[in-house]
Amino acid sequence: MAVTLGSGEFTYEVVLDWAKLPEDWKFIDVCGLNVDSKDNVYVFNRSPHPMMVFDKSGNLLRSWGEGVFSRPHGVTPGPEGTIWCADDGDHTVRKCTPEGKILLTIGTPGKPTPYMSGQPFNRPTQVAFSPSGEVYVSDGYGNARVHKYSPDGKYLFSWGAPGIGPGEFNIAHSISTDKDGNVYVADRESHRVQIFDGKGKYLGQWNYVHRPCGLYLHQKGARPLAFVGELGPSLPVNINMPNIGPRVSVLDMKGKVLARLGEKPLGETPDQFVAPHAIAVDSRGDIYVGEVAWTFWGRNQNPPKEPRALRKLVKKG
Repeated sequence: MAVTLGSGEFTYEVVLDWAKLPEDWKFIDVCGLNVDSKDNVYVFNRSPHPMMVFDKSGNLLRSWGEGVFSRPHGVTPGPEGTIWCADDGDHTVRKCTPEGKILLTIGTPGKPTPYMSGQPFNRPTQVAFSPSGEVYVSDGYGNARVHKYSPDGKYLFSWGAPGIGPGEFNIAHSISTDKDGNVYVADRESHRVQIFDGKGKYLGQWNYVHRPCGLYLHQKGARPLAFVGELGPSLPVNINMPNIGPRVSVLDMKGKVLARLGEKPLGETPDQFVAPHAIAVDSRGDIYVGEVAWTFWGRNQNPPKEPRALRKLVKKG
């Protein structure tokens, strides 16, 4: 029997084994997910095959990045079909071809800048683009900044500081932009998404998201939407608390919550999430959710033998 999440126009069928992997391959912590203009799905994970590329039916097209990436985090399609990868273990951002050829590296491989110095990079998390192709990098775990670069990788300026006030960050974990060039940053441990203009001016924020990890702005169609993967609680005192995740939430572009997908406490059943870390939406409106369940269960007792890492939520109707 099919398992569904959500209701009304936001009803989705859960497909757990969508991706067809070769024998003896597996996903480990799907940290980054994105789709290109052909609805090919880029799965950035921490297995021996860091980047796996699938068509929309789940057929593996290619893999790359073996021996290159230290600790994959975020992946974003860029202008002219390029693929940009944030490696928070290597402290770099790499611009690649769809086949994995490295065209540009920003940052010094293996050499972080001083912790919370504000200088790029110390564990960057994701990349986003302005309408004219300028590059934004959320930075991330060892910094509290957003950096802006020219399309050819020239550093322009940065904004942000450690803290919980407007324009400050407590883990700038994911970043996205809208068609008007505004910048949206998932400020994970402050439980909010902050919004800026292209010059870093604070415009406002969305609340009512619990530890937002994945952030995807779906700009196609008459009604733009935001999809947020919420990591949910991890403390022993609240880990099974209802109504705070882990889950996927759908918001309008004013931050109003339209749907919550996955209302049960964490778990490995098809209608539960463990640690939604990355999220992407294809042209049809289907949702791809990557989880870091390997890391999560590794910090807790009684982990399953094969923690879930990736699922597809197929839009109904």
